[in-house]
Amino acid sequence: MLDNTNITEMRSAVRFPVRLPIAIRDAGGEHHAETNDMSAGGVLFNIDADMMVGSNIEFTISIPAGVIGAPADVMVSGEGRVVRCAPQDGRKQVAAVIDEYRFERA
Repeated sequence: MLDNTNITEMRSAVRFPVRLPIAIRDAGGEHHAETNDMSAGGVLFNIDADMMVGSNIEFTISIPAGVIGAPADVMVSGEGRVVRCAPQDGRKQVAAVIDEYRFERA
């Protein structure tokens, strides 16, 4: 039986509507994209490449200091899994669950 507890928690996480450059790495190489929104549990981004649902990704996002009120830019890097990929305005809109992330000073 499927336990939907984690899915419910991810969807109830606060989403932040931020458009930031994001570097995505998957089995096909590195891609450059732009976030649409993000939360502690996932990220929604727009990309020119097709991404297979279920595929593992690595990502890096540089968050400007002014956006988060920090003294310096912050790099967020981590790993996740693609859970949705659909056409959107000539590109692909991809939703990914974040399995692990780290903050690093830029």
